[in-house]
Amino acid sequence: MKTKQFWYPLPERLIAQHPADRRGTEKMMVLHRATGVIEHRHIADIAEYLTQDDLLVVNDTKVFPARLIGTWADSPGAVEVLMVNPAAGAIPEEALAKNSVVWNVMLGSGRPCREGQTAVFGPCKELAVTLAKPLGCGMWQAVFKSDRPLNELLDAFGKIPVPPYVKREGTAEEEKEDRLRYQTIYARHIGSVAAPTAGLHFTPEIFAALEAKGVRRVAVTLHVGPGTFRPVKAENIEDHVMDFEAFTIPPETADAINETKAKGGRIVCVGSTTVRTLETVAARDKKDGEPLIAAGSGASNIFIYPPYEFRATDAMLTNFHLPQSTLLMMTSALAGRERMLCAYAFAVRKEYKFFSYGDCMLIL
Repeated sequence: MKTKQFWYPLPERLIAQHPADRRGTEKMMVLHRATGVIEHRHIADIAEYLTQDDLLVVNDTKVFPARLIGTWADSPGAVEVLMVNPAAGAIPEEALAKNSVVWNVMLGSGRPCREGQTAVFGPCKELAVTLAKPLGCGMWQAVFKSDRPLNELLDAFGKIPVPPYVKREGTAEEEKEDRLRYQTIYARHIGSVAAPTAGLHFTPEIFAALEAKGVRRVAVTLHVGPGTFRPVKAENIEDHVMDFEAFTIPPETADAINETKAKGGRIVCVGSTTVRTLETVAARDKKDGEPLIAAGSGASNIFIYPPYEFRATDAMLTNFHLPQSTLLMMTSALAGRERMLCAYAFAVRKEYKFFSYGDCMLIL
């Protein structure tokens, strides 16, 4: 398929620059795949569409202040670093607790970078980052050194890496807002540089309503990298390559999914990252008698686009995504490209808010 087949016109005014005034009040479009019927509701109504036979699966990754702004040690030139993941497959939470550690990073600088250069960050330049080697595509491996654990310094002066289409002043008040709202209420495991945004809408009250209906909830962990914002530049979507992202499926989650499937219930995935995690594992080569979903850890670079046969996902809650993005292609695989683009046209007409801080869609 051609990438241009997933383009749609979007007025810039509909790109949400801030979260809703109150979490859990966002609009929710409901798309029924079997009939094509579209309803206009709110996220607080989601319990009306799920039953005790359904299982809600969320991604409990946690965004950390991975964006650093500082200067080169040998000149006044500015430099920006986005921490992507720790080198050598280290666990992010463990790596961030150290004083000296190697991370893979993305760099922003007004001058060419070279191995051995050092940048400093913080009010007292207490964090030094030395470039070790280039990895290609603007990525570097860098050594982080400080007198205190890295996570303490990031909490003090790191910034939440909100998406590039959120264009704001970057004030202290906005940073405070992002630390609270660019995070799900169930975030547990540190390691993402982008939020699993479909989960941003949930509140304790919404979860209580779901529990009252008998809807169970389990979690996977997939640490979201900057590749989630990388545009598809290939003319043919089949030529696009996804970045790898680390995931974990706990035993209790795998058991609940397999049990729900065996009983004919629906697996309702909250967000594209949850879908990719489950579909990656479900698509593996299985021996006779192996369950659909196995517990464990791995890395996913699955690219889901039409036509795709979903093995684990039955329904999905998702935000409205960028034109020609891999996320729009995934939802089109679930609901159909023409039906999805029609739904997006309705969303524009009804002035839904788009992207990370925007409204959501429930695909049933």
